[in-house]
Amino acid sequence: MLCEVSQLPNFLEKKVIVRGWVGHKRKSGKIRFMTLRDGSAVVQLVFSADELSDGEWASFSELKQESSVVISGVVRNEPRAPGGVELLVNSLEIVQIPEQHYPVTHKEHGPDFLLTHRHLWIRSRKQAAILRIRHMVSRAIRSFLDEQGFVETSTPILTPNACEGTTDLFTLPYFDLGDVYLSQSGQLYGEALAMALGKVYTFTPAFRAERSKTRKHLTEFWMMEPEMAWYDRDMTLELIESLIKHIVQMCLDRCESDLHVLERDTSALRNILAPFKRMTYKEALSWLNERGRALNFGDNLGAEDEVLIGESHEVPVFITGYPAKNRAFYMKLDDTDPDVVLDMDLIAPEGFGEIVGGSQREEKLDVLKSRLKDHGLPQKPFEWYFDLRRYGSVPHSGFGLGLERTVAWICGAAHIRECIPFPRMLYRIQP
Repeated sequence: MLCEVSQLPNFLEKKVIVRGWVGHKRKSGKIRFMTLRDGSAVVQLVFSADELSDGEWASFSELKQESSVVISGVVRNEPRAPGGVELLVNSLEIVQIPEQHYPVTHKEHGPDFLLTHRHLWIRSRKQAAILRIRHMVSRAIRSFLDEQGFVETSTPILTPNACEGTTDLFTLPYFDLGDVYLSQSGQLYGEALAMALGKVYTFTPAFRAERSKTRKHLTEFWMMEPEMAWYDRDMTLELIESLIKHIVQMCLDRCESDLHVLERDTSALRNILAPFKRMTYKEALSWLNERGRALNFGDNLGAEDEVLIGESHEVPVFITGYPAKNRAFYMKLDDTDPDVVLDMDLIAPEGFGEIVGGSQREEKLDVLKSRLKDHGLPQKPFEWYFDLRRYGSVPHSGFGLGLERTVAWICGAAHIRECIPFPRMLYRIQP
């Protein structure tokens, strides 16, 4: 019976066939041990001369790390082994033995070496665990929004204008039509789709040409962006909180072994199921200043401020009501305080910073035009966007969730580059 390694505990005392790649090898008297991974999990293999032909027994010593093999054997209970089981091998078929030793050894390697060999490094247990959790986060997002009646749709990667400004755009020529840009966000198009379908979301790559080398920045990353007709900010806050709790709970329920491989403190994640903290931007300034910061109204909250807020709370923290002059032109002004907008950032605990940002959108055409002018953006490229306010404008809201930042927080990853298969950064475009 052909079986995935992750399913072996379901086949105790049964003979199975597994396929995969060689990890560690060791000897103990007349017994040989080897770990095998197949992409789903890792299992310990036990080789005995009594169970194998002379040729199979001799070939064990030829195997190198990352040799590909097909193994048959009997599944046995072994609490000390990975996954709680081991496989007593009675047949070994070698598919390929590398001609050279595998370059990514079990010793310590520097970040540059590992990034250069990223195509091989992703085979390691911790990297594979992160990528499986990334899959589960994506799956949890879709399952939650689908249950809420959202429609998944798509928006262009090539766009004729910026969404939030032109300072961090990747530009490229587009036939005879001049320059176009790699999308920073699908939000503007998402608003158009929400006016057609009510509640929508996109899950696409986004591009930011920021010359940044922090542990939280990539030049190419994935964003999940919902847009909702008839939603105000408070409704959006409730939606975000429910979504984040669903993501965390699904990862706790279905990624226990991967979180264990990463040595993640799951008790910190279980705290997320409590109500989230909420504070306004002005309250955040006061809170930070009481702890030694020197911030005035209008100052941006920097990475250090987000870390301080996150490390001081066991649950995510919503910050709302940022200064209008600092925020995107499409964010709705607060009628009770026109100096601020009806927006929100969600700061993850444990110092992982912002993972969600969004707002109620400005539905009034005259205000939207004025805000666009204040931001120094040309009106003509946005005429199609203004049509959304000319024909049946309604209150609406949306937000963006950074997939890699969310995965980094759930995994406890030290750097966001570990949370995407092939990171693109300021000085990294290979492999």
